Amino acid sequence: MNWLDVITLAIVQGLTEFLPISSTGHMILAKSLLGIESSEFVKAFIVNIHFGTMLAVILLYWKRFFHTLNFYYKLLVAFIPAAVIGFLLNNYIDAVPDSIMVIVVALSLLLGGIFLLFVDKWFHKPDEKNQDVSYMNAFKIGLIQCIALIPGVSRSAATIVGGMIQKLNRKNAAEFSFFLSVPTIFAASVFKLLKNYKSIDSHNIKLLMAGNFISFIVAIIAIKAFIALLTKYGFKAFGVYRILLGLIILVLLAMGYQLNILAD
Repeated sequence: MNWLDVITLAIVQGLTEFLPISSTGHMILAKSLLGIESSEFVKAFIVNIHFGTMLAVILLYWKRFFHTLNFYYKLLVAFIPAAVIGFLLNNYIDAVPDSIMVIVVALSLLLGGIFLLFVDKWFHKPDEKNQDVSYMNAFKIGLIQCIALIPGVSRSAATIVGGMIQKLNRKNAAEFSFFLSVPTIFAASVFKLLKNYKSIDSHNIKLLMAGNFISFIVAIIAIKAFIALLTKYGFKAFGVYRILLGLIILVLLAMGYQLNILAD
């Protein structure tokens, strides 16, 4: 990886992590367009620059993270389903060939985009008198997050829609999705770092630190913009974008381009 690769991937990660458009789909395209070959460090880099986006959430909502222990208990309840199911299915997901996984990502983008066209009509019925997330709400959102174990679904989309199903308004559903990303990203980053630490030398550590810093700055901007857009306009534009991205990937595959998943 060179510095242009680092900057580009970090910007893509920061922009797409919290939007319901699948950061995985964008990373596949970015990596392929840049001609980056998979390696142990690339796999570690792709996962660990999520750490920068996690810090962006903590900075923007630091008062919530240092408010009550009850907040952390609810995040834990929401985190457990995906952690358990993800651990059980990890080896099976890893065993799926890249050629099939890329098709899964493209179809998930496409079908998920169609779904987002109708989300506001089906689920935008908030109970404005009760916007507090209960433990049962948190657990149900956590269960719905498990759908995002399918590559291309988008963790953000799954958890925000999960919040809306629990009668949260779009803003509060999105914010809870951001909060839930913290333990999810932290666990994935630590796991991948421990798995691939031998690939990180004195040069690579500089690339990793730069990638996290860039994704951190970009994520701050993306989160603020996303909240404003989602609150005002809803999901339809994101649905259209997902459909177009899914079709682009399918067309590229049909034309013979080799698009590879970034991490095993």
